[in-house]
Amino acid sequence: MKYTSQAVAKPYFIAALALFAGQIIFGLIMGLQYVMGDFLFPEIPFNAARMVHTNLLIVWLLFGFMGSAYYLIPEECETELYSPKLALIMFWIFLVAGALTIVGYLAMPYATLAKVTGNEYFPTMGREFLEQPTITKIGIVIVILAFLFNIGMTLLRGRKTVITLVLMTGLIGLAVFFLFSFYLPDNLVKDKFYWWFVVHLWVEGVWELILGALLAFVLIKVTGVDREVIEKWLYVIVAMSLITGIIGTGHHFFWIGTPAYWQPLGSIFSALEPIPFFMMAVYAFNMVNQRKREHPNKAATLWAMGCAVMAFFGAGVWGFLHTLAPVNYFTHGTQITAAHGHMAFFGAYAMIVMTIISYAMPMLNGRKEANSRKSQVVEMWGFWLMVSGMVFITLFLTGAGVLQVWLQRFSDNPLPFMVVQDQIAVFYWLREVAAVVFTLGFVVYIVSFFVKGEEATINAS
Repeated sequence: MKYTSQAVAKPYFIAALALFAGQIIFGLIMGLQYVMGDFLFPEIPFNAARMVHTNLLIVWLLFGFMGSAYYLIPEECETELYSPKLALIMFWIFLVAGALTIVGYLAMPYATLAKVTGNEYFPTMGREFLEQPTITKIGIVIVILAFLFNIGMTLLRGRKTVITLVLMTGLIGLAVFFLFSFYLPDNLVKDKFYWWFVVHLWVEGVWELILGALLAFVLIKVTGVDREVIEKWLYVIVAMSLITGIIGTGHHFFWIGTPAYWQPLGSIFSALEPIPFFMMAVYAFNMVNQRKREHPNKAATLWAMGCAVMAFFGAGVWGFLHTLAPVNYFTHGTQITAAHGHMAFFGAYAMIVMTIISYAMPMLNGRKEANSRKSQVVEMWGFWLMVSGMVFITLFLTGAGVLQVWLQRFSDNPLPFMVVQDQIAVFYWLREVAAVVFTLGFVVYIVSFFVKGEEATINAS
Protein backbone atom coordinates (compact mmCIF):
# COMPACT_ATOMS: atom_id res chain seq x y z
CA MET A 1 0.00 0.00 0.00
CA LYS A 2 1.66 3.21 -1.20
CA TYR A 3 -0.74 5.78 0.27
CA THR A 4 -2.21 5.73 3.78
CA SER A 5 -5.62 6.95 2.58
CA GLN A 6 -6.02 3.72 0.57
CA ALA A 7 -6.87 2.12 3.92
CA VAL A 8 -10.45 3.47 3.64
CA ALA A 9 -11.04 0.77 1.01
CA LYS A 10 -10.80 -1.97 3.63
CA PRO A 11 -14.15 -1.43 5.43
CA TYR A 12 -15.85 -1.17 2.02
CA PHE A 13 -14.38 -4.54 1.00
CA ILE A 14 -15.34 -6.19 4.30
CA ALA A 15 -18.91 -4.84 4.06
CA ALA A 16 -19.13 -5.99 0.42
CA LEU A 17 -18.16 -9.56 1.34
CA ALA A 18 -20.54 -9.61 4.33
CA LEU A 19 -23.43 -8.45 2.15
CA PHE A 20 -22.42 -10.98 -0.53
CA ALA A 21 -22.73 -13.67 2.16
CA GLY A 22 -26.26 -12.42 2.87
CA GLN A 23 -27.13 -12.53 -0.82
CA ILE A 24 -25.92 -16.14 -1.05
CA ILE A 25 -27.97 -17.17 2.00
CA PHE A 26 -31.16 -15.70 0.53
CA GLY A 27 -30.34 -17.33 -2.80
CA LEU A 28 -30.24 -20.72 -1.05
CA ILE A 29 -33.57 -19.94 0.66
CA MET A 30 -35.21 -19.02 -2.65
CA GLY A 31 -33.79 -22.13 -4.31
CA LEU A 32 -35.54 -24.29 -1.70
CA GLN A 33 -38.75 -22.28 -2.00
CA TYR A 34 -38.86 -23.18 -5.70
CA VAL A 35 -39.27 -26.86 -4.77
CA MET A 36 -40.69 -26.55 -1.22
CA GLY A 37 -43.25 -23.77 -1.58
CA ASP A 38 -43.94 -23.36 2.15
CA PHE A 39 -40.28 -23.30 3.24
CA LEU A 40 -39.92 -20.53 5.86
CA PHE A 41 -43.42 -19.27 5.04
CA PRO A 42 -44.85 -16.93 6.27
CA GLU A 43 -41.72 -15.66 8.06
CA ILE A 44 -39.83 -15.11 4.79
CA PRO A 45 -42.19 -15.19 1.79
CA PHE A 46 -40.66 -15.70 -1.65
CA ASN A 47 -41.27 -12.11 -2.79
CA ALA A 48 -39.39 -10.75 0.26
CA ALA A 49 -36.53 -13.23 -0.18
CA ARG A 50 -36.22 -12.24 -3.84
CA MET A 51 -36.13 -8.52 -3.02
CA VAL A 52 -33.42 -9.10 -0.43
CA HIS A 53 -31.41 -11.34 -2.80
CA THR A 54 -31.42 -8.86 -5.68
CA ASN A 55 -31.05 -5.70 -3.58
CA LEU A 56 -28.09 -7.16 -1.68
CA LEU A 57 -26.48 -7.88 -5.05
CA ILE A 58 -26.74 -4.22 -6.07
CA VAL A 59 -25.64 -2.86 -2.69
CA TRP A 60 -22.64 -5.16 -2.20
CA LEU A 61 -21.40 -4.45 -5.72
CA LEU A 62 -21.71 -0.70 -5.09
CA PHE A 63 -19.66 -1.14 -1.90
CA GLY A 64 -17.14 -3.14 -3.93
CA PHE A 65 -16.91 -0.51 -6.69
CA MET A 66 -16.47 2.31 -4.16
CA GLY A 67 -13.81 0.40 -2.23
CA SER A 68 -12.02 -0.42 -5.49
CA ALA A 69 -12.04 3.26 -6.51
CA TYR A 70 -10.78 4.38 -3.11
CA TYR A 71 -7.87 1.93 -3.44
CA LEU A 72 -7.12 2.55 -7.12
CA ILE A 73 -7.50 6.33 -7.45
CA PRO A 74 -4.76 7.40 -4.97
CA GLU A 75 -2.29 4.97 -6.56
CA GLU A 76 -3.12 5.95 -10.13
CA CYS A 77 -3.22 9.67 -9.28
CA GLU A 78 -0.07 9.42 -7.14
CA THR A 79 -1.63 11.46 -4.36
CA GLU A 80 -3.57 10.88 -1.16
CA LEU A 81 -7.36 10.70 -1.24
CA TYR A 82 -8.98 14.15 -0.96
CA SER A 83 -10.96 13.30 2.21
CA PRO A 84 -10.62 9.88 3.88
CA LYS A 85 -12.94 11.15 6.63
CA LEU A 86 -15.73 11.85 4.13
CA ALA A 87 -15.26 8.36 2.68
CA LEU A 88 -15.69 6.76 6.12
CA ILE A 89 -18.73 8.90 7.00
CA MET A 90 -20.43 7.89 3.72
CA PHE A 91 -19.52 4.26 4.40
CA TRP A 92 -21.46 4.20 7.65
CA ILE A 93 -24.41 6.14 6.21
CA PHE A 94 -24.65 3.72 3.27
CA LEU A 95 -24.24 0.63 5.44
CA VAL A 96 -26.88 1.69 7.99
CA ALA A 97 -29.34 2.81 5.28
CA GLY A 98 -28.86 -0.45 3.39
CA ALA A 99 -29.27 -2.57 6.52
CA LEU A 100 -32.45 -0.73 7.59
CA THR A 101 -33.92 -1.18 4.09
CA ILE A 102 -33.29 -4.95 4.20
CA VAL A 103 -34.84 -5.12 7.67
CA GLY A 104 -37.85 -3.24 6.26
CA TYR A 105 -38.28 -5.81 3.48
CA LEU A 106 -38.28 -8.64 6.03
CA ALA A 107 -40.14 -7.04 8.93
CA MET A 108 -43.32 -5.83 7.22
CA PRO A 109 -45.40 -6.24 4.07
CA TYR A 110 -44.08 -4.20 1.14
CA ALA A 111 -47.25 -2.06 1.02
CA THR A 112 -46.75 -1.17 4.70
CA LEU A 113 -43.10 -0.28 4.05
CA ALA A 114 -44.22 2.03 1.24
CA LYS A 115 -46.72 3.74 3.55
CA VAL A 116 -44.26 4.07 6.46
CA THR A 117 -41.58 5.62 4.22
CA GLY A 118 -43.98 8.14 2.63
CA ASN A 119 -44.01 6.68 -0.87
CA GLU A 120 -47.38 8.34 -1.63
CA TYR A 121 -45.71 11.78 -1.53
CA PHE A 122 -43.01 10.87 -4.07
CA PRO A 123 -43.79 7.45 -5.58
CA THR A 124 -40.73 5.48 -6.76
CA MET A 125 -41.35 2.04 -5.26
CA GLY A 126 -42.75 -1.18 -6.69
CA ARG A 127 -40.39 -1.89 -9.58
CA GLU A 128 -38.12 -4.92 -9.83
CA PHE A 129 -34.55 -4.25 -8.57
CA LEU A 130 -35.63 -0.68 -7.68
CA GLU A 131 -37.84 -1.66 -4.75
CA GLN A 132 -35.91 0.61 -2.35
CA PRO A 133 -38.04 3.19 -0.51
CA THR A 134 -37.74 6.73 -1.89
CA ILE A 135 -35.83 7.82 1.21
CA THR A 136 -33.26 5.06 0.60
CA LYS A 137 -32.91 6.09 -3.05
CA ILE A 138 -32.25 9.68 -1.93
CA GLY A 139 -29.65 8.36 0.52
CA ILE A 140 -27.95 6.41 -2.28
CA VAL A 141 -27.79 9.58 -4.41
CA ILE A 142 -26.21 11.53 -1.54
CA VAL A 143 -23.64 8.80 -0.90
CA ILE A 144 -22.75 8.48 -4.58
CA LEU A 145 -22.45 12.27 -5.04
CA ALA A 146 -20.15 12.53 -2.01
CA PHE A 147 -18.13 9.60 -3.37
CA LEU A 148 -17.80 11.20 -6.82
CA PHE A 149 -16.81 14.52 -5.24
CA ASN A 150 -14.12 12.77 -3.16
CA ILE A 151 -12.50 10.85 -5.99
CA GLY A 152 -13.06 13.73 -8.45
CA MET A 153 -11.14 16.16 -6.25
CA THR A 154 -8.38 13.57 -5.86
CA LEU A 155 -8.27 13.13 -9.63
CA LEU A 156 -8.08 16.90 -10.25
CA ARG A 157 -5.00 17.36 -8.09
CA GLY A 158 -3.15 14.22 -9.21
CA ARG A 159 -1.89 12.35 -12.27
CA LYS A 160 -4.48 11.62 -14.97
CA THR A 161 -4.41 8.23 -16.67
CA VAL A 162 -6.62 6.39 -19.13
CA ILE A 163 -7.66 4.04 -16.32
CA THR A 164 -8.84 6.87 -14.06
CA LEU A 165 -10.63 8.55 -17.00
CA VAL A 166 -12.51 5.36 -17.92
CA LEU A 167 -13.29 4.56 -14.28
CA MET A 168 -14.57 8.06 -13.57
CA THR A 169 -16.72 8.01 -16.73
CA GLY A 170 -18.26 4.72 -15.64
CA LEU A 171 -18.92 5.93 -12.10
CA ILE A 172 -20.50 9.20 -13.28
CA GLY A 173 -22.67 7.16 -15.66
CA LEU A 174 -23.70 4.93 -12.75
CA ALA A 175 -24.87 8.00 -10.81
CA VAL A 176 -26.64 9.63 -13.78
CA PHE A 177 -28.60 6.56 -14.89
CA PHE A 178 -29.68 5.78 -11.33
CA LEU A 179 -31.65 9.04 -11.41
CA PHE A 180 -34.16 7.35 -13.75
CA SER A 181 -35.24 5.26 -10.73
CA PHE A 182 -37.04 8.40 -9.49
CA TYR A 183 -39.13 8.66 -12.67
CA LEU A 184 -42.35 6.66 -12.32
CA PRO A 185 -44.74 7.50 -15.20
CA ASP A 186 -48.38 6.39 -15.10
CA ASN A 187 -48.07 4.77 -18.53
CA LEU A 188 -46.81 1.18 -18.10
CA VAL A 189 -44.94 1.13 -21.43
CA LYS A 190 -43.05 4.33 -20.57
CA ASP A 191 -42.40 2.95 -17.09
CA LYS A 192 -40.73 -0.20 -18.45
CA PHE A 193 -38.92 1.81 -21.16
CA TYR A 194 -37.20 4.12 -18.69
CA TRP A 195 -36.77 1.36 -16.08
CA TRP A 196 -34.31 -0.27 -18.47
CA PHE A 197 -32.33 3.00 -18.54
CA VAL A 198 -31.23 2.08 -15.03
CA VAL A 199 -31.09 -1.70 -15.22
CA HIS A 200 -29.63 -2.22 -18.71
CA LEU A 201 -27.50 0.91 -19.05
CA TRP A 202 -25.93 0.09 -15.70
CA VAL A 203 -24.98 -3.52 -16.26
CA GLU A 204 -24.51 -3.52 -20.05
CA GLY A 205 -23.21 0.01 -20.35
CA VAL A 206 -21.39 2.04 -17.72
CA TRP A 207 -20.60 -0.87 -15.39
CA GLU A 208 -18.58 -2.38 -18.24
CA LEU A 209 -16.38 0.73 -18.15
CA ILE A 210 -15.81 0.18 -14.43
CA LEU A 211 -15.03 -3.50 -15.11
CA GLY A 212 -12.55 -2.60 -17.87
CA ALA A 213 -10.75 0.01 -15.74
CA LEU A 214 -10.42 -2.26 -12.69
CA LEU A 215 -9.23 -5.20 -14.82
CA ALA A 216 -6.66 -2.98 -16.56
CA PHE A 217 -5.35 -1.74 -13.20
CA VAL A 218 -4.84 -5.25 -11.82
CA LEU A 219 -3.26 -6.52 -15.07
CA ILE A 220 -0.72 -3.67 -15.05
CA LYS A 221 0.19 -4.54 -11.46
CA VAL A 222 0.44 -8.32 -11.79
CA THR A 223 2.02 -8.53 -15.26
CA GLY A 224 4.28 -5.49 -15.50
CA VAL A 225 3.18 -5.04 -19.14
CA ASP A 226 3.64 -1.51 -20.47
CA ARG A 227 0.77 0.77 -19.55
CA GLU A 228 0.51 2.02 -23.16
CA VAL A 229 -0.27 -1.49 -24.44
CA ILE A 230 -3.02 -2.08 -21.88
CA GLU A 231 -4.50 1.38 -22.40
CA LYS A 232 -4.86 0.81 -26.18
CA TRP A 233 -6.80 -2.39 -25.47
CA LEU A 234 -8.92 -0.55 -22.94
CA TYR A 235 -9.90 2.19 -25.41
CA VAL A 236 -11.09 -0.36 -27.98
CA ILE A 237 -13.02 -2.42 -25.40
CA VAL A 238 -14.73 0.67 -23.97
CA ALA A 239 -15.71 1.91 -27.43
CA MET A 240 -17.21 -1.48 -28.35
CA SER A 241 -19.00 -1.70 -24.98
CA LEU A 242 -20.69 1.67 -25.45
CA ILE A 243 -21.57 1.19 -29.13
CA THR A 244 -23.15 -2.22 -28.57
CA GLY A 245 -24.50 -1.64 -25.06
CA ILE A 246 -26.37 1.62 -25.58
CA ILE A 247 -28.33 0.66 -28.73
CA GLY A 248 -28.41 -2.94 -27.50
CA THR A 249 -30.85 -1.72 -24.86
CA GLY A 250 -33.39 -2.38 -27.59
CA HIS A 251 -33.41 -6.12 -26.85
CA HIS A 252 -35.51 -5.25 -23.77
CA PHE A 253 -38.00 -3.30 -25.88
CA PHE A 254 -39.24 -6.19 -28.04
CA TRP A 255 -42.52 -6.97 -26.26
CA ILE A 256 -43.39 -4.02 -24.01
CA GLY A 257 -45.42 -1.92 -26.47
CA THR A 258 -42.60 0.07 -28.12
CA PRO A 259 -42.31 0.64 -31.91
CA ALA A 260 -41.41 -2.38 -34.06
CA TYR A 261 -38.06 -0.88 -35.20
CA TRP A 262 -36.59 -1.87 -31.83
CA GLN A 263 -36.71 -5.53 -32.88
CA PRO A 264 -34.07 -5.31 -35.65
CA LEU A 265 -32.10 -2.61 -33.80
CA GLY A 266 -32.10 -4.54 -30.52
CA SER A 267 -31.31 -7.83 -32.24
CA ILE A 268 -28.39 -6.52 -34.31
CA PHE A 269 -26.63 -4.47 -31.67
CA SER A 270 -27.18 -6.86 -28.77
CA ALA A 271 -25.86 -9.68 -31.00
CA LEU A 272 -22.63 -7.64 -31.11
CA GLU A 273 -22.46 -7.30 -27.30
CA PRO A 274 -20.35 -10.48 -26.83
CA ILE A 275 -17.54 -8.83 -28.84
CA PRO A 276 -16.19 -6.53 -26.07
CA PHE A 277 -16.37 -9.41 -23.59
CA PHE A 278 -14.48 -11.69 -26.00
CA MET A 279 -11.90 -8.93 -26.48
CA MET A 280 -11.61 -8.63 -22.70
CA ALA A 281 -10.87 -12.36 -22.36
CA VAL A 282 -8.27 -12.29 -25.18
CA TYR A 283 -6.74 -9.15 -23.69
CA ALA A 284 -6.42 -10.64 -20.20
CA PHE A 285 -4.69 -13.78 -21.46
CA ASN A 286 -2.45 -11.76 -23.81
CA MET A 287 -1.29 -9.52 -20.99
CA VAL A 288 -0.54 -12.49 -18.71
CA ASN A 289 1.38 -14.24 -21.52
CA GLN A 290 3.40 -11.05 -22.19
CA ARG A 291 4.12 -10.45 -18.51
CA LYS A 292 7.48 -8.99 -17.57
CA ARG A 293 7.43 -10.23 -13.97
CA GLU A 294 6.17 -13.16 -11.94
CA HIS A 295 3.93 -11.47 -9.41
CA PRO A 296 3.72 -13.31 -6.08
CA ASN A 297 -0.07 -12.91 -5.92
CA LYS A 298 -1.05 -15.87 -8.12
CA ALA A 299 -4.60 -15.82 -6.72
CA ALA A 300 -5.27 -12.28 -7.95
CA THR A 301 -3.96 -13.23 -11.41
CA LEU A 302 -6.30 -16.23 -11.43
CA TRP A 303 -9.28 -14.06 -10.45
CA ALA A 304 -8.44 -11.55 -13.23
CA MET A 305 -8.29 -14.23 -15.94
CA GLY A 306 -11.33 -16.03 -14.52
CA CYS A 307 -13.32 -12.79 -14.50
CA ALA A 308 -12.62 -12.17 -18.20
CA VAL A 309 -13.57 -15.74 -19.18
CA MET A 310 -16.71 -15.98 -17.04
CA ALA A 311 -17.87 -12.52 -18.17
CA PHE A 312 -17.51 -13.60 -21.80
CA PHE A 313 -19.54 -16.77 -21.29
CA GLY A 314 -22.11 -15.33 -18.87
CA ALA A 315 -22.72 -11.91 -20.38
CA GLY A 316 -21.62 -12.71 -23.93
CA VAL A 317 -22.50 -16.27 -24.91
CA TRP A 318 -25.51 -16.78 -22.63
CA GLY A 319 -26.75 -13.29 -23.48
CA PHE A 320 -26.50 -14.02 -27.21
CA LEU A 321 -28.40 -17.32 -26.81
CA HIS A 322 -31.70 -15.52 -26.32
CA THR A 323 -31.16 -11.98 -27.53
CA LEU A 324 -32.44 -12.22 -31.14
CA ALA A 325 -36.11 -11.19 -31.37
CA PRO A 326 -37.37 -14.41 -33.08
CA VAL A 327 -35.74 -16.50 -30.31
CA ASN A 328 -36.56 -14.09 -27.49
CA TYR A 329 -40.24 -14.29 -28.47
CA PHE A 330 -40.25 -17.78 -26.92
CA THR A 331 -37.55 -17.43 -24.22
CA HIS A 332 -38.13 -14.07 -22.51
CA GLY A 333 -39.01 -14.35 -18.84
CA THR A 334 -38.01 -18.02 -18.62
CA GLN A 335 -35.25 -19.70 -16.63
CA ILE A 336 -32.92 -19.05 -19.58
CA THR A 337 -32.99 -15.40 -18.51
CA ALA A 338 -32.13 -16.43 -14.95
CA ALA A 339 -29.24 -18.58 -16.21
CA HIS A 340 -27.79 -15.64 -18.16
CA GLY A 341 -28.30 -13.25 -15.24
CA HIS A 342 -26.55 -15.43 -12.69
CA MET A 343 -23.41 -16.14 -14.71
CA ALA A 344 -23.21 -12.61 -16.15
CA PHE A 345 -23.42 -10.83 -12.79
CA PHE A 346 -21.02 -13.23 -11.12
CA GLY A 347 -18.54 -13.39 -13.99
CA ALA A 348 -18.41 -9.71 -14.86
CA TYR A 349 -19.04 -7.83 -11.62
CA ALA A 350 -18.76 -10.09 -8.58
CA MET A 351 -15.49 -11.52 -9.89
CA ILE A 352 -13.91 -8.15 -10.72
CA VAL A 353 -14.65 -6.92 -7.18
CA MET A 354 -13.13 -10.13 -5.79
CA THR A 355 -10.14 -9.65 -8.11
CA ILE A 356 -9.46 -6.22 -6.62
CA ILE A 357 -10.00 -7.54 -3.08
CA SER A 358 -7.61 -10.43 -3.76
CA TYR A 359 -4.98 -8.02 -5.05
CA ALA A 360 -5.42 -5.21 -2.51
CA MET A 361 -6.33 -6.94 0.77
CA PRO A 362 -2.85 -8.39 1.47
CA MET A 363 -1.37 -4.87 1.30
CA LEU A 364 -4.26 -3.41 3.30
CA ASN A 365 -3.44 -6.03 5.95
CA GLY A 366 0.22 -4.99 6.10
CA ARG A 367 1.84 -7.50 3.74
CA LYS A 368 4.03 -6.45 0.84
CA GLU A 369 2.27 -7.78 -2.24
CA ALA A 370 0.62 -11.10 -1.49
CA ASN A 371 -0.71 -13.44 1.16
CA SER A 372 1.23 -16.58 2.01
CA ARG A 373 1.43 -19.40 -0.52
CA LYS A 374 -0.69 -21.56 1.78
CA SER A 375 -3.35 -18.83 1.96
CA GLN A 376 -3.36 -18.45 -1.82
CA VAL A 377 -3.80 -22.19 -2.34
CA VAL A 378 -6.88 -22.08 -0.09
CA GLU A 379 -8.15 -18.99 -1.92
CA MET A 380 -7.72 -20.69 -5.30
CA TRP A 381 -9.68 -23.72 -4.02
CA GLY A 382 -12.43 -21.24 -3.12
CA PHE A 383 -12.18 -19.76 -6.63
CA TRP A 384 -12.60 -23.10 -8.37
CA LEU A 385 -15.46 -24.22 -6.12
CA MET A 386 -17.33 -20.94 -6.69
CA VAL A 387 -16.73 -20.94 -10.45
CA SER A 388 -17.72 -24.62 -10.75
CA GLY A 389 -20.83 -24.03 -8.65
CA MET A 390 -21.86 -21.05 -10.79
CA VAL A 391 -21.22 -22.92 -14.05
CA PHE A 392 -23.52 -25.74 -12.94
CA ILE A 393 -26.15 -23.32 -11.59
CA THR A 394 -26.16 -21.78 -15.08
CA LEU A 395 -26.30 -25.13 -16.89
CA PHE A 396 -29.14 -26.47 -14.72
CA LEU A 397 -31.15 -23.24 -15.12
CA THR A 398 -30.52 -23.40 -18.87
CA GLY A 399 -31.84 -26.97 -18.94
CA ALA A 400 -34.89 -25.87 -16.97
CA GLY A 401 -35.41 -22.94 -19.34
CA VAL A 402 -35.15 -24.98 -22.54
CA LEU A 403 -37.66 -27.53 -21.22
CA GLN A 404 -39.90 -24.71 -19.98
CA VAL A 405 -39.93 -23.08 -23.43
CA TRP A 406 -40.78 -26.40 -25.09
CA LEU A 407 -43.55 -27.44 -22.69
CA GLN A 408 -45.09 -24.02 -22.05
CA ARG A 409 -44.62 -21.97 -25.22
CA PHE A 410 -43.46 -23.93 -28.26
CA SER A 411 -45.25 -27.29 -28.29
CA ASP A 412 -48.58 -27.93 -30.03
CA ASN A 413 -50.32 -28.38 -26.66
CA PRO A 414 -48.70 -25.88 -24.28
CA LEU A 415 -49.05 -26.73 -20.60
CA PRO A 416 -50.01 -24.28 -17.79
CA PHE A 417 -47.19 -22.52 -15.97
CA MET A 418 -47.42 -24.44 -12.68
CA VAL A 419 -47.72 -27.81 -14.41
CA VAL A 420 -44.47 -27.03 -16.25
CA GLN A 421 -42.81 -26.00 -12.97
CA ASP A 422 -43.53 -29.48 -11.58
CA GLN A 423 -42.05 -31.04 -14.72
CA ILE A 424 -38.74 -29.14 -14.40
CA ALA A 425 -38.40 -29.42 -10.60
CA VAL A 426 -35.47 -31.85 -10.95
CA PHE A 427 -33.41 -29.00 -12.46
CA TYR A 428 -34.26 -26.81 -9.46
CA TRP A 429 -33.01 -29.49 -7.07
CA LEU A 430 -29.79 -29.82 -9.08
CA ARG A 431 -29.44 -26.02 -9.09
CA GLU A 432 -29.72 -26.05 -5.29
CA VAL A 433 -26.94 -28.66 -5.03
CA ALA A 434 -24.73 -26.49 -7.27
CA ALA A 435 -25.59 -23.48 -5.08
CA VAL A 436 -24.38 -25.40 -2.00
CA VAL A 437 -21.06 -26.03 -3.79
CA PHE A 438 -20.87 -22.31 -4.61
CA THR A 439 -21.55 -21.47 -0.95
CA LEU A 440 -18.82 -23.86 0.17
CA GLY A 441 -16.44 -22.11 -2.23
CA PHE A 442 -17.30 -18.72 -0.74
CA VAL A 443 -16.68 -20.06 2.80
CA VAL A 444 -13.29 -21.44 1.68
CA TYR A 445 -12.49 -18.09 0.06
CA ILE A 446 -13.24 -16.22 3.32
CA VAL A 447 -11.21 -18.75 5.35
CA SER A 448 -8.19 -18.09 3.08
CA PHE A 449 -7.81 -14.59 4.56
CA PHE A 450 -7.13 -16.12 7.98
CA VAL A 451 -4.59 -18.75 6.85
CA LYS A 452 -1.09 -17.90 8.03
CA GLY A 453 2.21 -18.88 6.47
CA GLU A 454 5.43 -17.59 5.00
CA GLU A 455 4.91 -14.51 2.87
CA ALA A 456 5.18 -15.04 -0.90
CA THR A 457 8.17 -13.29 -2.52
CA ILE A 458 8.69 -11.54 -5.84
CA ASN A 459 10.48 -13.32 -8.67
CA ALA A 460 11.42 -10.72 -11.28
CA SER A 461 12.04 -12.03 -14.79
